Formats: sequence, C-alpha cells, structure tokens
Amino acid sequence: MNLSGFPRFRGSVAAVALLVCGSVLSGCVLPPRDDPAALAAYQEANDPLEGFNRAIFGFNEGTDILLIRPAAEIYRGIVPNPVRDGIRNFLRNLRSPLTIANELLQGDWAGAEVATKRFLVNTTVGIGGLMDVAADHGLEYQAEDFGQTLAVWGVPEGPYLVLPLLGPSNFRDTTGIAAEAFGDPVNLWAANTDRDGITLGRAIAGGIDTRSRLIEPIDDLRRNSLDYYASLRSLYRQNRISEINDGRTTAEEYPEFPEFPEDEAPPVDNSGGTSKSSTP
Repeated sequence: MNLSGFPRFRGSVAAVALLVCGSVLSGCVLPPRDDPAALAAYQEANDPLEGFNRAIFGFNEGTDILLIRPAAEIYRGIVPNPVRDGIRNFLRNLRSPLTIANELLQGDWAGAEVATKRFLVNTTVGIGGLMDVAADHGLEYQAEDFGQTLAVWGVPEGPYLVLPLLGPSNFRDTTGIAAEAFGDPVNLWAANTDRDGITLGRAIAGGIDTRSRLIEPIDDLRRNSLDYYASLRSLYRQNRISEINDGRTTAEEYPEFPEFPEDEAPPVDNSGGTSKSSTP
C-alpha cells in the first residue's frame, strides 16, 4: 500500500478481503461436540471465526469511538438536514447503475424498471440526483447489491465475518463488496482518469453520512446489550435476510432496527407480485 498518498478504494477493498481470507484460520473456534445445546447455539450464531472477528470488532469499536462517531456528530451538527439529504440522494444516484445491474441479475424486471426510471428522473429533474424527485412520484428507493444477488442465486452466506472499518459481513457479502468495488462504473472512471480522490471522497462521505443517521440506534444498542458484539451480529444477519427478500418479513420474526449500512428499509410489496427468495 502506498502510504505517501491515498490508495485506490477498489484495490483497498480487495486487499481487505484477501487479508481476511488469509487470516481467518487463526481465529477459528471449534464447535462443541459433547453439549447439544451449545452446539445448536454455535450453529445458530454461524461464527466459527469469533476470536478473529472479536479482535477486528475491538479495533473497529475503538476507531468508531475515537474518530468516526465524533466526525459524524460534527457533520450532523454543522450540515443542515436538507443538505445531508441531498448528499445521501446524490450518493444513492451514483450507485444506480449497480442497482439496475443487480436487479437484472436477480431477474427482478419490475425492480430494474423502477431503478432505471429513478436514475433517469433524478439525474435530470433531480439535478444530478441531489433531489429524490422520483420518490415523490411513487418510485421508491430500494438498495440492491451483489451480495444480495449471490444470495438470490443460491450462494450460501458462509461464516459471519467482521471486516476492518467496513464492519459486519460474511464470506458471500465480502465477495460482493470486492466485486462491486472493481465493477462500479464510477470507480472505473475515476481510476482510468487518475481521479482516485473522487472514489475515496465518495466512500468517506457515504460512511460519515450513514453513521450520522445511526448515532442514537447504535448508542442505544451499546447501552442495552449484555454482549454488544453478539447483538450486532444477530441484527446484521436478520437485516440481510430482510434485504434479500425485499423486506418481506413479519414484525414478529425480526425486530425493528435501521438498515446497515443503508438507513431506510426497502418498501414492502403487498400487491402479490413475485418476491425474490433464497437461502441466506
């Protein structure tokens, strides 16, 4: 890694994925063999790398408490809410080509149509995506990523994984993150025109904006959890199942919690249309 300047974000994500995959064996926790209840809990948690994950989690927590959360508080304190909404809308609009591609790869033609209309409307009438005009006309935002696409294709999630700075994940979603980092048109354009600072700035802005919207929920979870690591692991896995199924879950099955890393849950479709289903 070139420490004299900013590395390319897409290369950084791939390097993180390779580093994690090369280090996981050192953090393996063997399943209990003589205790059926403990074995069931072990399998439910899906966290054989817990020792490794908790070490990365501790690093992330320290970084968040010392750097990321204070930056998010400053950002929320000095940037007016309409401007923050504009930043979020703009960053979402930049992801539209990836969203459209993932909808198509999942065979969700209706979702791809909505995402395409949103992109066209918000890019033009919405002044480059700063205003979410499409949502005002019934074209609601829905997050889609390649990790969800892999799930729809039937790829198993693999063990739970905590990534440095990026937080909760699993082997399937880490693959999706790396694939999107290399395949994102904006990243490719920035890399091919020597504008790597755009990619880094986009990543930082998105992270700070998302963190600023989760200050209270995360603070509450920290205060009220006997084991914050385990609580966050459970909520992440539940949220990903909801995202993969386009939010088609019941209140009794999954507790309410803001989407991570996105801040709005996808709309529930009660029209009887075809839903995406997969094995998480």
